[in-house]
Amino acid sequence: MSRPKVSIIVPCYNQAQYLDATLKSILDQTYQNWECLIVNDESPDKTEEVAKKWVAKDSRFIYWYKENGGVSSARNFGIEKAKGDYLQFLDSDDYLDQQKLELSLEQIKKNSDANLVISNFRMFATNPEKTTKPYCLLNAQLFNFESLLYHWNESFSIPIHSGFFHSTLFETIRFPENLTAQEDWIVWVRIFQTGCTAVFVDKPLALYRTNPTSRMNKSIYEDQIKACELFKSYLAENEFHKFAIHLISRYYLSNEHYKSRLVVIKNSNSYQTGLLIKKILRSIGFLKIAKRIFPVFLKFKAK
Repeated sequence: MSRPKVSIIVPCYNQAQYLDATLKSILDQTYQNWECLIVNDESPDKTEEVAKKWVAKDSRFIYWYKENGGVSSARNFGIEKAKGDYLQFLDSDDYLDQQKLELSLEQIKKNSDANLVISNFRMFATNPEKTTKPYCLLNAQLFNFESLLYHWNESFSIPIHSGFFHSTLFETIRFPENLTAQEDWIVWVRIFQTGCTAVFVDKPLALYRTNPTSRMNKSIYEDQIKACELFKSYLAENEFHKFAIHLISRYYLSNEHYKSRLVVIKNSNSYQTGLLIKKILRSIGFLKIAKRIFPVFLKFKAK
């Protein structure tokens, strides 16, 4: 197949202010045989207005509206509707380098067994032209079942738009819809568990927005627990046992690390000096006076 089709799936919820830039990064792709499925997950903002503007501009943009179900539900909806030979996921506040599709397909052509291309990424706040270092460093040695299962969130994670997937990888795999975060962890592990051949492109072809309102900036503790429970459905009994032992060991070692750091801090000269000063101030009655004075002072300033 000389000109395979790429389906780009863009789940949208309440990110209309970023959607123009995201869709422009698709329009600017040097590889042209693509369709973009804009999936509006019942967003209350102007997502529909922005999306329909792009549909009118280029017929390769296809707009879908669905009942709210979360990002996983929107991605799964896109997978069902996609007609491409390859899938590219892109959240509605992120960005693709203009060569993302072209360079990924070049790697597929050079490596006939490959059905997955993973590229590096960088961060940006407002301008994709001004990027910063990524939150982790990716390398080809990380892309295997064991690393993804045992070391995700510990030393690395892979933004979903860093991937470029052959559509057959999603014949039986979907994003878990009961998670609001960590759903990509499940998918990455399952893809490598069921077998894939990955190629790494050490170029920042995926750009990740540091959006203060993003779901990734919220606590993901509960979803981490749910994800670990969900793995029980996908792992053999011995694999899940090993996985559970690894998690327990990881959090135990992490706790010991923080306890050791606390001991070091308490034994430091600056900490001991602070305790000494506090003791002196207490002995002369300054702290009692301060407790009475400062609340009154702050109340006076507030007026």
